[in-house]
Amino acid sequence: MGFDTVFDPHNWAAVPFHFWSLVFFAFGCIVGSFLNVCIYRMPLDLSVVSPPSHCPHCKYSIPFYLNVPLLTWLSLRGKCKNCGAPISPRYFAVELLTGVAFLACWLAFGAASPWNAVVFCLFLAGLITATFIDFEHFIIPDEITFGGAAVGFLISFFLPGLHDARSVAQGTERSLLGIAVGGGIVYAVLRLGKLLFGRQKVKLAGETKIIFTETALCLPGQEIPYEEIFYRKSDTIVLEARTVELIDRSYRAATLRLTPKLLRIGDEQFDPATVPHIEAVCSELVLPREAMGLGDVKFMAAIGAFIGWQGAMFSLMGSSLIGSAAGILMILLRKREWSSRMPYGPYIAAAAVLWLFGGKHLFTMLFP
Repeated sequence: MGFDTVFDPHNWAAVPFHFWSLVFFAFGCIVGSFLNVCIYRMPLDLSVVSPPSHCPHCKYSIPFYLNVPLLTWLSLRGKCKNCGAPISPRYFAVELLTGVAFLACWLAFGAASPWNAVVFCLFLAGLITATFIDFEHFIIPDEITFGGAAVGFLISFFLPGLHDARSVAQGTERSLLGIAVGGGIVYAVLRLGKLLFGRQKVKLAGETKIIFTETALCLPGQEIPYEEIFYRKSDTIVLEARTVELIDRSYRAATLRLTPKLLRIGDEQFDPATVPHIEAVCSELVLPREAMGLGDVKFMAAIGAFIGWQGAMFSLMGSSLIGSAAGILMILLRKREWSSRMPYGPYIAAAAVLWLFGGKHLFTMLFP
């Protein structure tokens, strides 16, 4: 039996429609359980396959009968069966959200194309994983961005109808255009933001010690990898230091300037690769700043691979509105400061979901 036969809408219609609704919801909850593993392990560069699910506190290996989505968390009241440590409500939320997302895909697309329903379930699973990782770690792993773009393109080759295309050539063309427009537009926004808002002053409490290691800038309570600071060769960290301590020398009342290729302390210059550790005391420093990160560029390209260039443009415009509203609300609620860092990927994902479940028709009305 071929795939065309398996996913023939007439064959699926032989079973009551809402039987499949229940199947999609249940399967979505199961997938959500796996997404929780991805959300926890991927930012830590851990395998999502091995070892099996276990309590992060006591390392208790969770047996299959205690790994039932939704029901286990509720029956255990959000605690580990072995040690009683709390289990984050996020686990329950992700399982429920994924189940609802899969159900929504079936209700929206299942009657016309079970194939499209399955593919968009996969798409939403990627958006959910990226959203929770970005909120917690301010990154979107390449497995989701580059991997998503590749998977979206391959699916468009085998399923042109994903883009309302009538041929393989048209489907792959629309997917490639989505990748190019999605990634290209956000990259342009990133570069423009660099020109307009490329510097951020960070005020510190009194005279504060900061540390430059080989891989990161360490501020009180925060460690920022250099790859998140330096985007161009000209990007520079600048501070007026009361003292600067190197392994073999020290300075007083000196200006420190650090770029990816050059370290300048006062009138002296060094190759940063030869200076593994610096301690400086200052009250303020200036960091280069991006309007977005490169992860958002790759994320938008992956989204464009699934929903085309119109969907990518809608996601960019919609995410700016959603992100602005969320940021203002959090400031009013005193949950963040004006200058505090804010993940952008979740708002891109939210706008992509809006496109999938109605935004496409709005876009067509505005731009016929």
